[in-house]
Amino acid sequence: MSAMDAPHEPAHEHTARHAAEPTPTARPAPEPMAEPAAQARATVPATAWISWVALAMMTTSSVASLRAAPTMAVYGLACVFLYLVPALVFLLPTSLVSAELASGWKGGVYNWVARGISKPMGFLAVWCQFAMTIFYYPSLLGFVASTLAYVFNPALASSGVWTACVIIVVYWSGVWVSSRGTKGVAGLASGGLIIGTLVPGVVLVVLGMVFLGQGNESAAPMTADNIFPAWAGLASLVLIVNNFLSYSGMEMNAVHVSSLRNPAKEFPRSMFLAMGMVLLIFILPALAISWVVPAEQLSLTAGVMQAFDAVFANFGTQWLTPIVGIMLVTASLGGMLTWLAGPSKGLLLISRQEGYLPPFLQRLNRNGVQQNILVVQGIVTTAIGLMYALIPNVSSAYWIFSVITTQVYLIMYLLMFVAAIGLRRKYPDHPRGFRSPMLKSLCGVGFGASLAALLVGFVPPSQFSGGNPVVYVVIVVVGALGLGLLVPYLFYRARKPSWKLEESTEEVTPE
Repeated sequence: MSAMDAPHEPAHEHTARHAAEPTPTARPAPEPMAEPAAQARATVPATAWISWVALAMMTTSSVASLRAAPTMAVYGLACVFLYLVPALVFLLPTSLVSAELASGWKGGVYNWVARGISKPMGFLAVWCQFAMTIFYYPSLLGFVASTLAYVFNPALASSGVWTACVIIVVYWSGVWVSSRGTKGVAGLASGGLIIGTLVPGVVLVVLGMVFLGQGNESAAPMTADNIFPAWAGLASLVLIVNNFLSYSGMEMNAVHVSSLRNPAKEFPRSMFLAMGMVLLIFILPALAISWVVPAEQLSLTAGVMQAFDAVFANFGTQWLTPIVGIMLVTASLGGMLTWLAGPSKGLLLISRQEGYLPPFLQRLNRNGVQQNILVVQGIVTTAIGLMYALIPNVSSAYWIFSVITTQVYLIMYLLMFVAAIGLRRKYPDHPRGFRSPMLKSLCGVGFGASLAALLVGFVPPSQFSGGNPVVYVVIVVVGALGLGLLVPYLFYRARKPSWKLEESTEEVTPE
């Protein structure tokens, strides 16, 4: 998500330089090499304003969901600890730091890292943010497929052909919706969050409280002895660190800061609202499930639909299960639309200014949307979706791919925290709508948490216990280095002057 012009060019020099340019009649004719870039330009419509509440909804939709509630409910009251620790060491630093950066510099993570470190590192950061979505969409849509199967015919949940069809059809439908513009995405993402996450979450919590109010004993002990999870060595550490990534994406929608009428005040406000909503959505439904459903019924293979069905069974309202399933699908689709609108837009913006991508991938449709990038990404998503139908036992290999993209995403966070300290040091007097307290400490904690999550990713999980751990580590290392470092390096080395568009589609010079 990002864009910028020269990272160290002061605003007054930028204005003076443009004022000194010759008039159009005196300007020399463009050279032939500029034609592809000219063809790639499209008229960008006027800004479609969105409210800070809508942006908070988009951010919450891209981060929070009920999918993990049954898994975390297994730990009972300890799930609060397992969510709060990552919130303190990862969610809080990420939210506060990105709030300061976005309120002072438009353009998102590329602009922040490019100004705080360097342009090449800025491109690496925005590439990592974009690249992680390559396997995120199939994972999310795989959940959509299994949920829809539970609504219509539970037997379809194990059908690779059904899963592939849902992934392909839903993704391309999302591309069509995203191509209509950001305002429509904001509305759908907000609606999906309300209908598919907030309402079912409230229903779970209310039913859980009613269950306890009827005099029933909680299925999970709710005493002080159960606040902390049982310590099981490295496995416990992995469990805590893995929850760091439940909060990833809080910075992603900073690319839409230019769509706010008063970004300096409204973006930090939006981040704080999103942070509170994310915590409530993660913790309260998991607790409610732990009150009603015994832990032995909530294995790691139990889906969120099974948890809802078990809760409804206690009240004789199982007829609500398919309705909730459709609502959960709505939330997932809203989250997918938010991710479609964010990272790819950032990659486009900096590529148009710095020439990091060929002109074909820089073209916009009439709504100013990066449709070609979405289409190319869709081809990859389609190929992954077909794997479900064509390759048996693809889940274990796909799980490794998901770990690789997670590692890639953490590289971006490491760069963002370093850049935040660099920007505070280089531009101490630069106007910021929000100044994060104890910035160095927050960045240090966030950097350490991100590095810990990155290192833990190389520990073979229990699902890989039957395989060779050396093979696992080699695959993850090669994949993370290839997708996260080699691919952006090749794009950077292959860039040509003709790929750079002199006219920026979005002004990011600080004023």
